[in-house]
Amino acid sequence: MKLAILLIFTLYSVNALASNVFDELPASINSNARYVFYSHGFIVEGDNPTPQHPTWGTYDFPAILETLSELDAIIIAEHRAKNTDPFEHAKKLQHQVEHLIEKGVPATNISLVGFSRGGFITAIASSYITNNDINYLILAACTSSLATQSDVILQGNIYSIYETSDTVGSCEKVVQRSGDKVTSFEEISISTGLEHGAFYRPIKAWVEPLNNWLEQKSEKVAYSIPRSELVELQEPISKRIYRFEKLWLIR
Repeated sequence: MKLAILLIFTLYSVNALASNVFDELPASINSNARYVFYSHGFIVEGDNPTPQHPTWGTYDFPAILETLSELDAIIIAEHRAKNTDPFEHAKKLQHQVEHLIEKGVPATNISLVGFSRGGFITAIASSYITNNDINYLILAACTSSLATQSDVILQGNIYSIYETSDTVGSCEKVVQRSGDKVTSFEEISISTGLEHGAFYRPIKAWVEPLNNWLEQKSEKVAYSIPRSELVELQEPISKRIYRFEKLWLIR
């Protein structure tokens, strides 16, 4: 028998803004994939993906998406129109999540991440989605107004990250109000001194714990090609890493 080696080029760079980032659900749903919805802050609503705040600087929405694209997941991140109604947008997220579940995606593989106004929208979506296995990551969104918003009842697995120098703090009161609807609750604080602007850019202080929590909560079912192995090659000039499936054919 003769062995022939066939390289199947997947042709994507893990360093570039990958094809796994969408502003809407893709037409074809992979039931084995993880899906992460990211909802940005209020300042990004409108046409500008990199708006400037007088105190906190640039909100770098593209850089955050580029960082999230490195996750082993499909990223859904809509650039919302100015003055989007948070309750209406939360209903849109609800319908998208329900569609994924109808297509066979495990609830544990669906995560909603939101910062500030996006975190408020994520909390509202949590109260709409009647599945306690969905994951919700709230970044600096548990304001005093959310704490008193009695119609927003958190459900599912909740992870909160807030900045100690920010005026927005813990989600504990919101979680307490939700009672046994919350399947699990974890919370950490970070101390960068950047106030609310700590989440304007993809810094390690919040990105790393976000990645770790998502990995713990999801149940990735990997698909591999029979008689194949994954090979990583680094292009010497750009230093980008490319992944290939090396398939062994037996004749």
